[in-house]
Amino acid sequence: MAMSKLDEIDRKILSELQTDGRMTNVELAKRVGISAPPCLRRVRTLEESGYIRGYHADVEGRALGFEVKVFAMVGLQSQAEADLSAFEARCAEWPLVRECHMLNGEVDFILKCVAPDLSGFQRFLTEELTSAENVASVKTSLVIRVAKDDPGVPFEVVEERLSQID
Repeated sequence: MAMSKLDEIDRKILSELQTDGRMTNVELAKRVGISAPPCLRRVRTLEESGYIRGYHADVEGRALGFEVKVFAMVGLQSQAEADLSAFEARCAEWPLVRECHMLNGEVDFILKCVAPDLSGFQRFLTEELTSAENVASVKTSLVIRVAKDDPGVPFEVVEERLSQID
């Protein structure tokens, strides 16, 4: 289902759930201006269509002892599809790697990593990441503080773009 296939109610549902995925269906229906049964049907359709990938809690890592957040820029020796896929599969196995994005440009991948402390990250860096097959270079940047960390997409921009099309 393309974004243009979603109506205003679907977009409101997505926006509300992105903000608070724990609200009841009754509350969601009230916020988007429809009754509960069609709201639930719409949510299920959005889930089945892949617009909603899942629901999760936004866990505070520092409260659980993960004091270090690092971005690692990884360059590979080979960018053949099999090698790219093998690196992605390896990243999926590393618990400290929370996100893995393939990039266009000087760096092949950027990884968002967390660790309890710097020595824990350094162990991961030297024993796992830099020694992984096909890894040619790794440059890291330690996060000092986070100024913004909004999940999802900005629905106000979606609505603005759609109003320009109409």
